[in-house]
Amino acid sequence: MSKNPFESIDDNSPRAQRHSRTRREGIAAWPVAAVAATLVWLAMPTQAHAQEFSLFGGGSRASDVNTYTWAFNYQEGLGKYFAASFTWLNEGHIPDHHRDGQLVQLWARVPVGSPQFVLQAGIGPYRYFDTTTADQGGSYSDVHGWGVVYSVRASWYAANRWVTQLQLNRVHVQRGPDSTGVMLGVGYQLDAPDTPGPRDWAAGSAKKTTNNEVALYLGKTIVNSTSSPGAFGGAIEYRRGLAKYLDWTVGYMHEGSSKVARRDGITSQLWLTRAFLNDSVTLGVGAGAYYAINENEDSASPGPGAGKFSGLVTIAGSYRFSQNWDARLEWNRVVTNYNRDTDVILAGIGYRW
Repeated sequence: MSKNPFESIDDNSPRAQRHSRTRREGIAAWPVAAVAATLVWLAMPTQAHAQEFSLFGGGSRASDVNTYTWAFNYQEGLGKYFAASFTWLNEGHIPDHHRDGQLVQLWARVPVGSPQFVLQAGIGPYRYFDTTTADQGGSYSDVHGWGVVYSVRASWYAANRWVTQLQLNRVHVQRGPDSTGVMLGVGYQLDAPDTPGPRDWAAGSAKKTTNNEVALYLGKTIVNSTSSPGAFGGAIEYRRGLAKYLDWTVGYMHEGSSKVARRDGITSQLWLTRAFLNDSVTLGVGAGAYYAINENEDSASPGPGAGKFSGLVTIAGSYRFSQNWDARLEWNRVVTNYNRDTDVILAGIGYRW
């Protein structure tokens, strides 16, 4: 009989039980930590969120192997000399490890010679997801853990709100190799500064980002395995604004019907979200739970995930092209405790009222 590709070790062994317990604890901790961080951020007097959005790309080295690295970054000012950021970091592919994750960092920053040239140093916790080659049978495991990322960055703020950046990251993790990466970045100031340079604080808003919205999505599911098989997926979602920068969503997600990606269920998340550019563009990050109603691997019998809760972390953006309609884009990370993590990348259209 062929081995189930999602089983990396004997389920009854002490090692498997330790791995399962570690994954369950991590899955439970990350959505709670993300929501808690969101609420703390919302409680800040400025009610400010991402004032800069940046894309980074470059090279990384771990275990004496060179690979690529890239990141999405949201950053806000916390006064003249401090800032906070949320980053989705991908560390590339090194032998036996495909690792990425989310991190929150606190930055100290200082202008050097000109308000437009700024040096920064940051540190923060890193929740990583590592697809590793298993010790037995040539299969894989989805390993979750915590780490720390240390960063230094040099930024040049142009007069037209564009930002050019050079960043060095040192990543230290619980399990697996540490890495060092150098990235070039291009950013845009979503809140216009009074003068060239970073804003001390992001601009506030007098109204909620969202009232009510229903969105329909189509896209692709990618299984976090060493071969990364994919499937066609989709979702439907209702979004409700709870406060100026806090949304809640409930929805139904279908991950696809290929041999290795057949799962669907109910999702619910809390979101940190904000509108920019005269309320025409929104950005947000969400964390919550995903209950799998159905899950199997090309079989009539239920799979290991049927009837189970998993974590769900999402970054999203929308463009409001009319008073009631918008185009939406989401990147969902499903976090499981049975080696079945997935990325569900969706594009859709929403109706607002």
